[in-house]
Amino acid sequence: MTDALLIELLTEELPPKSLLNLGEIFAQVMFTTLQEMAFMEANPPAPRFFATPRRLAVYLQKVKSRAPDHMVVRRGPALAAGMEGGKPTSALLGFAKSCGVSVDDLQKDEQRFIYQYQAPGPTLESGVATAMQVAIAKLPIKKLMRWGAGTEEFVRPVHGVVVLHGSHVVPVRFFGRDSGRVTWGHRFLSNGSIEIPHASDYEQLLEKQGWVIADFARRRALIEQGIRDHTGNDQAMADAKLVEEVTALVEYPAVYKGEFNAEFLHVPEECLILSMKQHQRYFPLKDAKHNLVPRFLMVSNIKTHAAQDIIHGNERVLRARLADAQFFFTQDKKIPLAERVPHLAHVVYHNKLGSQLQRVHRVRELAGVIAVKMQANVEETARAAYLCKADLLTDMVGEFPELQGIMGGYYALADGEKEGVSIAIKDHYLPRFADDALPSTVSGLCLALADKLDSLVGMAGLGLMPSGDKDPFGLRRHALGCMRLLEGVPQSSAMSLDLVDLLQHAVSQYTQGMLKDDIVDALHAFMLERYRNYLALDHAINYIDAVLVQMPRHVDEIRPRVLALQDFACLPAAPSLAGANKRISNILRKAPSISSEVQVDLFEQDEERALYSATQAMRPVLASAMGNREYRAALFELATIAEAVDAFFDKVLVMADRPEIQANRLALLRELNHLMNQVGEIKDIK
Repeated sequence: MTDALLIELLTEELPPKSLLNLGEIFAQVMFTTLQEMAFMEANPPAPRFFATPRRLAVYLQKVKSRAPDHMVVRRGPALAAGMEGGKPTSALLGFAKSCGVSVDDLQKDEQRFIYQYQAPGPTLESGVATAMQVAIAKLPIKKLMRWGAGTEEFVRPVHGVVVLHGSHVVPVRFFGRDSGRVTWGHRFLSNGSIEIPHASDYEQLLEKQGWVIADFARRRALIEQGIRDHTGNDQAMADAKLVEEVTALVEYPAVYKGEFNAEFLHVPEECLILSMKQHQRYFPLKDAKHNLVPRFLMVSNIKTHAAQDIIHGNERVLRARLADAQFFFTQDKKIPLAERVPHLAHVVYHNKLGSQLQRVHRVRELAGVIAVKMQANVEETARAAYLCKADLLTDMVGEFPELQGIMGGYYALADGEKEGVSIAIKDHYLPRFADDALPSTVSGLCLALADKLDSLVGMAGLGLMPSGDKDPFGLRRHALGCMRLLEGVPQSSAMSLDLVDLLQHAVSQYTQGMLKDDIVDALHAFMLERYRNYLALDHAINYIDAVLVQMPRHVDEIRPRVLALQDFACLPAAPSLAGANKRISNILRKAPSISSEVQVDLFEQDEERALYSATQAMRPVLASAMGNREYRAALFELATIAEAVDAFFDKVLVMADRPEIQANRLALLRELNHLMNQVGEIKDIK
């Protein structure tokens, strides 16, 4: 019999941030496992999953009540060991007995006695039991819970299990519960238990009798529509992650609009937004000019025409939150940031790296070095570096750690610090993630770079490099942040920043012997690898590797070189030059050391003279293009000598018999190799 299969786990409230992922994986693994066990008909529809705060469920179509029968082959003793003197041995007799047949019923293959029989397919009961075990094992659950006196473990306590194949209950037992056809609806709106006659009735009955919209995507769509309906002339700050989290918190969503006192708008909007979004899961509203307004949207788990009690209750909760933020902001401003800095001596940064005050001194020194190199305002940068961690001691950051740096910028302005200092403090944690914004000022860029370099050098210098998926100190994030900051260095700077030089400056801020000796080289390679993954989002990896293999130290030059190599690869001359470059590299690698310079009077053939003349004519053009960072022009100039290179390799024997001729030709190739690879290793672009 083929019919639909419904499986539901009724639980306590599931973790909202992972609910969607749990539902998708649970359904997909159940579908795949039953399909592999031959319980699904050919080309079955994709599985449907249901996920609400109190349930995970999957609905599968075209599921068989029993898997097809299958042939089983048991292999017995070898032919030579099965018969002795024309009679079966004890080994063969024992094999036949274990199969429940006589020796005459056994068969033979090329090597052994075998027994074949048609085994009945497993029942759906055993199939569901196996598939459930596989699915539950594959759910991404960090911590399991136990409940009651049993030994069962799951992400949350399980109160019911529904397993229906069509209208029939599939008898299985999970988490100490026997399967059945009864589930429960909304915790407050439902009138009690709901009996499901058929698997296909599940979604409809839950909504009509249980006030539960089980389909996650449909609940999300209802919330998004409700937000649009209640926004009016405002703009809702309804980012996808918050909408998804709210969807995971409700079973029957309803969107309402609330208000708060406009006097709270004097508090920095970041504090208000964080209070609303992160703590209360509300959606703040902004006007057409992107200014925060004293209104917000909430998503309730109860839909009612008399919603004033719900709205007023949420307004009271938010008022208390915003009053706390207002109090913290007012109190914090009574103590200037500069007076807080000495107290950072009592805040441990890392037990082996000292206090936050010691870190401030290191960052200030390094930021000053970077500011000089970038011709930034050194005094402004140094002042911002001195004050940048002081907000860690404020009540606001103590309550909202996500606002560190941001609040420091506000408090600096309140203290009368220069606007440039305030902006640099506010921006010095940027970029926080891969696509985050960069600091808006050069001073902010200098400070952000110094802060991240100090973290990298300190933590990695203690041997705390990331391992596998573990990165407790965020070094991968800091590494990519540094590379993006260096990539964004303004071209108006007097010079681009040398990454290795900066790492050495950062290391010099620590006591000698505190950090590992090879930390600069290790971090240089680590940071290039992180940048490689970032660039690979936009560019082919072979062009990236052609540049990074040279271990570049000026990060702001890497992407332009990659782009130039991409354009160069489209030229007709590129394949032959790349092949020639590979050949040259192999020859030079195997050749003896070359100490001599090219001597024109040792040329014997016109082809080597022509190649030398071409390289000499190209040399100043390449030097000018490279000096002006015109990498595309440099590579296009290189393409002009393709014919001379091809002719040289067609007619000239590099490893000549006469040592002086051989050495001269190797010297010519060495110079050519240097000219060819100034932008990147062109042999790697194929």
